[in-house]
Amino acid sequence: MTRLQSAAELEDYRAKLLSVRDPAKPCIAVCAGAACDGLDSAAVASAFAAEIKKQAVEAKLDFRVTGCHGYCNKGPNVIAGPGDICYFEVKPEDVPDVIACTLKGEVLDRLVYRDPVSGEKAVHMNDVPFYKHQMRILIGDIPRIDPKRIDDYLAVGGYASLTKALLKMSPEQVLAEVKKANLRGRGGGGFPAGLKWETTRNAPEKTKYVIVNGHEGESAAFMDRAMLTGNPHKVLEGLIIGGYAIGAQQGYIYTRHDSPQMAEHIQAALVQAKDLGLLGKNILGSGFDFEVELHFDVGIFVSGESSALMRSIEGHTPEPRPKYIRTSVSGIWDKPSNLNNVETWANVPEIIGRGADWFTSIGSEKSKGTKLVSLSGNVVNSGVVEVPMGTPLRTIVFDIGGGVPDGKAPKAVHLGGAMGGSLPISMIDAPLDFDEMSKLGAPIGAGGLLVMDEDTDMVEIARYLLDFLVEESCGKCVPCREGMWQMLKILTNITQGKGRKFDLDRLADLAEVTSLGSLCALGKTSSDPLKSMLRYFKDEYEARITAGSQAQ
Repeated sequence: MTRLQSAAELEDYRAKLLSVRDPAKPCIAVCAGAACDGLDSAAVASAFAAEIKKQAVEAKLDFRVTGCHGYCNKGPNVIAGPGDICYFEVKPEDVPDVIACTLKGEVLDRLVYRDPVSGEKAVHMNDVPFYKHQMRILIGDIPRIDPKRIDDYLAVGGYASLTKALLKMSPEQVLAEVKKANLRGRGGGGFPAGLKWETTRNAPEKTKYVIVNGHEGESAAFMDRAMLTGNPHKVLEGLIIGGYAIGAQQGYIYTRHDSPQMAEHIQAALVQAKDLGLLGKNILGSGFDFEVELHFDVGIFVSGESSALMRSIEGHTPEPRPKYIRTSVSGIWDKPSNLNNVETWANVPEIIGRGADWFTSIGSEKSKGTKLVSLSGNVVNSGVVEVPMGTPLRTIVFDIGGGVPDGKAPKAVHLGGAMGGSLPISMIDAPLDFDEMSKLGAPIGAGGLLVMDEDTDMVEIARYLLDFLVEESCGKCVPCREGMWQMLKILTNITQGKGRKFDLDRLADLAEVTSLGSLCALGKTSSDPLKSMLRYFKDEYEARITAGSQAQ
């Protein structure tokens, strides 16, 4: 692979790629996302490769194995083109028929989507209910990209935003554009990314770092994995642009150790980007030098906390440190370090390429752009969803998710994973907005959305989440270590019919002390699920305590 020395050479390279690619040529994309992989999409992909070779149609048909297509419970998924024809629950024995229909420009009816009630079929992606209510800006290209081939990313316009930033904008202009876009961090807090970048840029230390937080330890969250596995170059492009704006020459991608496919794709992206001249010294002749290293966690949830993550990169035990020391000013090796999550970085090329005005035209008044959501639980359609900020939860749960299966009534939705909150179904019209969700006691967090039906035990849900957090706490500070354990003990007693009438007051007191006294976000927000339960489902807790007392 020839190292490119200028923007002109990159555009020449892109033009040559596109000149030999016919958009009307039949193509097949097999999803190899985590859910489809678990349903043996590898066997489907192998069957396609073997059948294409057997029929000697390599020249007539483009074939690729991609990242997650989003519709997780309908896998293995296959998208055929032109036309984005969606096939679901594909088996190896279906492969010859899919190839035959794709080459003829026909549709294989037996594998397309059918409405579970009316039986009405939907052939093309934009007609399938799961997809048609989304705005797939960040993940829309994934079915068109082999994540291990940089050429596929370049063919859809990849690294054009990097070229624009490095050669047509100053670092100050890039920073100003991100601030104007009001990009808020997608990792949970919703803090303005531009302000965080500015703090790191203005810190007096010359050496600075930028970091992708791809840890995603939050329960029921799998958006970052889908993004990093399906289109790692988009995240990498955003990181390089951020490094340029902030004045950093070293970046890190910090992610989980237990996803070998994701690690393979990230490593391939780093190698290919460097070989092509998009990483390393003097990127595209701009004079900007930038390197990226991949680091893995040590298998505990608290590794994803900002200061703990940075200690882990340094080679230390991932324990949080007091928050009066801001990592934006003193992070890795006490140098200014800017940390954003995967989704935040992935938005950066879109903002620089299309402009802040375009970005702010999407979303709600104070929460701009789109949001990736992991939709799971008691819902007909589960998977990775992308919708404009401000979208009503009803749209996500019912229009995209198809509602609750088996004729059962919906009871609640839970947002934000183990440190999030639950809302009763009566609040289903609330908007997916950072500020509105926080006011309701169910912060968006990274974006996990769990649907619960009428049979869900809300006391058991709170106990389960606290049990997870107790196991994952580093144990460094007393309020977190002891406060969570005491809350878990009380909740366990209630679920076992041993609750007492003053337990709810004790839980409320413990929740307050733990949230105020803990060192990091794990402890500070560990009681959030319980707080939301006592706010909206207190009668259920009282009923369990009363029933237990009467049985004793």
